[in-house]
Amino acid sequence: MIPISDKLSRRRIGIPFMTYGLIALNLLVYFLQLGQGVQLNAFINQWGAVPARLENWTADPFVLVTLVTSAFLHGGWMHLLGNMLYLGVFGDNVEDELGHGRFLLFYLAGGVGAGLAQVFVTPGSPIPAIGASGAVAAVLGAYVALHPRAPVNVLFFFFIFIRVITMPAFLVLGLWFVTQLFNGAFALTSMNAAYAGGVAWWAHIGGFVFGMVVGWLARGQQPPPEPLIIVRRPYEYNDTDYRR
Repeated sequence: MIPISDKLSRRRIGIPFMTYGLIALNLLVYFLQLGQGVQLNAFINQWGAVPARLENWTADPFVLVTLVTSAFLHGGWMHLLGNMLYLGVFGDNVEDELGHGRFLLFYLAGGVGAGLAQVFVTPGSPIPAIGASGAVAAVLGAYVALHPRAPVNVLFFFFIFIRVITMPAFLVLGLWFVTQLFNGAFALTSMNAAYAGGVAWWAHIGGFVFGMVVGWLARGQQPPPEPLIIVRRPYEYNDTDYRR
């Protein structure tokens, strides 16, 4: 299942320019990556979040910057487009709830939290973690906390059967999170990073949990809905009210 849109309208903001700006920035950085040529691996190692380096951050405090920069690097077109699709579908409504500035801070904090979760689970790893997946996972967590019953259109396919169906957000994103948990647990028990498929599953899990907490807190700060007032008109006689 691939979410392609939701049916939740924005109430507070007009254009979600932070969401669009983050998508544009990720695309721009990817084109910058493509221009690195043979220096690409060195570029990734420099700006990606390497757990072994982050563990010893006191020796080089600048390495903490990679917790942010790594969230704008991607390993390929599919990696990039998948993340941007999820950000585009769910980011605007989270931005609508948090506001432009707070959404940007939340997104960056989600990326940092996701990176730290991966460092905690894979200490000493020399492999750089890259991608917006952790920050986007935070957006998904906030979305499901804020709008659990929002209708989401998903592309469902099974061999030759392809159809767009509508499902509640808690089911779509809940299934996504369970998949991350399953794969993350399997990667831990395998004792071999190769079995993880090169995916930082625990960054996804950490980002999602962080986003849910922020979403719950933001939901608690929302003012209660205004009471519904029904105004009844005085009854006016109409001769058409009586029929033989």
